[in-house]
Amino acid sequence: MKYCTLIPGPLGEILLRAEDDALTGVFFVGQKYFPSADASAHCYPIADAPRVLREAQQQLDEYFAGERERFTLRLRPVGTAFQRSVWDQLVKIPFGEIDSYGRIAQRLGLAAGSARAVGAANGRNPISIVVPCHRVVSSAGDLTGYAGGLHRKEALLALERPRSTLPRQMELLDLGGV
Repeated sequence: MKYCTLIPGPLGEILLRAEDDALTGVFFVGQKYFPSADASAHCYPIADAPRVLREAQQQLDEYFAGERERFTLRLRPVGTAFQRSVWDQLVKIPFGEIDSYGRIAQRLGLAAGSARAVGAANGRNPISIVVPCHRVVSSAGDLTGYAGGLHRKEALLALERPRSTLPRQMELLDLGGV
C-alpha cells in the first residue's frame, strides 16, 4: 500500500511518501523532480497518516530543531542500481560533514570524469534530507546541484554546522585534485 502526507517545514512544505512500512520519498513541494500525483497513493492528514509517515515527521522535526543527527527510518528509495549505489554512499556522510561528487565516484570505483554521473544520481535522490544529498559539493567547494534549491542546501549545511562556514567545511575534504 502507498501513502503520502504533506507536512510543514522551516524551509517549506514537505511531501512524505511511503510504501507499506518504509519511507520512499521526502520532497520539498515544487522542487525539481517533484513527483506527479500517484492515484494509487492514499494521502492523509499527518494525524491520520500511517506510523512510518508520523515517525518521519517526528524525526524531521527533531532534525530541524537541532535535536537529531541521524535518522532511524526504514527506507526504500526507488531508482536504478547505479542511483542506489550513489545513495548508499550518501548515507555514509556523517552529520555536519561534506563530500564531493568526485570522491564518491572514486569510492565507487568509477572512471575519472564520473563526477557528473554521480551528481545526476545525487540530484534524483527521492529521500531528501534523510538521505543527505545536501552534503555533497563540487571538488571546488561550490554548492551545486540541489533539487530543492541551492538556498535550501545552504540552509541545511548551516543547520548542521552553525558555527562554521563552507570554506571551513572544505578543509574536511582531502580532494587530491579530484
